[in-house]
Amino acid sequence: MPSQRNSKLGFAAAFAALCFATAMAATTTSYQQSVETWRKNYEAKLTSDVGWLTVSGIFWLHEGENRFGSDPLNDIVLPAPAPPVAGVFDFRAGKTTVRLEKGVQASVGGKPVGSAELRPDQKADYLVLGHLTVYVHASGDRFAIRLRDKNSKVRKNFTGLKWFPIDESYRVTAKYFPYDQRKEFDSQNILGDPIKVKALGYMLFTLRGQELRLEAEAADEGPGFFIVFRDLTSGKSTYPASRFLDPDAPKDGPDGKTVELDFNKARNPPCAYNPYTTCPVPVPTNRLRVEIPAGEKLYNREHTY
Repeated sequence: MPSQRNSKLGFAAAFAALCFATAMAATTTSYQQSVETWRKNYEAKLTSDVGWLTVSGIFWLHEGENRFGSDPLNDIVLPAPAPPVAGVFDFRAGKTTVRLEKGVQASVGGKPVGSAELRPDQKADYLVLGHLTVYVHASGDRFAIRLRDKNSKVRKNFTGLKWFPIDESYRVTAKYFPYDQRKEFDSQNILGDPIKVKALGYMLFTLRGQELRLEAEAADEGPGFFIVFRDLTSGKSTYPASRFLDPDAPKDGPDGKTVELDFNKARNPPCAYNPYTTCPVPVPTNRLRVEIPAGEKLYNREHTY
């Protein structure tokens, strides 16, 4: 009888262990699938008609009239089928007004226009000219006209994203400490133009035995965060300037607010693929002295400005 009882207990223990292992494997598989789905959705957005690969030109504005169109003698030369002379961007004291030539059809905010003031980086002020879209872009104290073209060479020649294998050890929980007021940091973009980083708060976490800190800005959309960081893989297996992370909003816990940081979803800035974009570099706090071989790898196409 004791031997039978022990046998039954042993079987029960083995069965419980098997169930636990199966549950853990299912959880891991579910997590990996969620990351793979996120990566596919991210690439689909990047390569879409409104993705960063459609940016195909940046033209710095000078004070006064900046003529634009497909004629090669314009200040701003657009690809065909833009009219040879489409109009002028009148740039004065940081304010830009577009005036179109008679007969040129274009729209702003879905409405036909002959002239309009264009505010920097405002989607409502994008000027649509056929399959081309142009808008004012602020890079520090400088202003430019940025061109989007659905048929851009950057988009046509895109070779696809490369990722590190998914490793759940690079998904960590950080403690979140909000600032009473947004804290401003002086920083710059990859062109050296000065920019202001406005942090909502900072996050403390441990990775590979190191205690690390990241300053977090508000997400462009929704209640989450936007983080620009660099680590010791930068310039080797990842993009040299920076990578981006988009954590969800914080959760309340027994020890305060926490945020999940999943570096398997770390992504490259647009500058990694496109020479016509102007991306921020991380503030000193967000330059992490640790290797993070997770998320997106270095894109394999070289370019320069």
